[in-house]
Amino acid sequence: MTNSNHSGGVLALREVIKTYEMGEEKVHALSGVSLDIGRNEYVAIMGPSGSGKSTLMNIIGCLDIPTTGSYSLDGEMVATKSEAELADIRNRMIGFVFQTFNLIPRADIFHNVELPLIYGGVPKSERRERAQAAIEKVGLADRMKHKPNELSGGQRQRVAIARALVFNPSIILADEPTGNLDSRTGEEIMGMFDDLHAAGQTIILVTHEDHIAKHADRTIRLRDGKIESDVATVATHRTIRPKAANGVVTAVAPGFGIEAEAAGLA
Repeated sequence: MTNSNHSGGVLALREVIKTYEMGEEKVHALSGVSLDIGRNEYVAIMGPSGSGKSTLMNIIGCLDIPTTGSYSLDGEMVATKSEAELADIRNRMIGFVFQTFNLIPRADIFHNVELPLIYGGVPKSERRERAQAAIEKVGLADRMKHKPNELSGGQRQRVAIARALVFNPSIILADEPTGNLDSRTGEEIMGMFDDLHAAGQTIILVTHEDHIAKHADRTIRLRDGKIESDVATVATHRTIRPKAANGVVTAVAPGFGIEAEAAGLA
């Protein structure tokens, strides 16, 4: 089932099946999932434990490949790529924001954000310019030389968002992005995703929380490895956040991360 009303699709899955072998038993995590997501869509993926949403997230994020079926991301067929090619796609096309704050503890914020560009072979002068711009975009220009342990939870999550943005990715894939934050800080972080979507970014949220999903314009629910429903929704929790004259959001939120390997950086 698909329900994308946006022209210019950024990703398409067709009859995706994912099967894991557990000894002699085969576990069907996904059973024939077909899905389109268009550019500048804001999509929430939901489902109970065992529904297949984590497996779907891993496939969309190029952390895994289908057993059968096809997956196209920004025109590239992903399912047949090698591990090295998948790592390159993850680094260039997907901005990851997860609930855990897996920043490199010994590196300052600037170098944490710069890291994907280093692995992407971007020249030093351009790296510095892009990393600085991403950090400024999330309102942490005065924290660039701080280490992760010198930041609050929400600030670390804002670093995660900056790192996700630094390569101008095709999609931002956020897995329970407020899971380790208090409710107020979580809403401030969701306000940042709302702002990014308003600026044209494609965002995919994986969540089990209804109030987080209500920020999105479309909700896909999985059950038993299949799409149970795929409906357009009215975003009721959008956060209007104050901006300074230079366009930087002024709300200060105390969170971040993903393992470098999972982000395609190792």
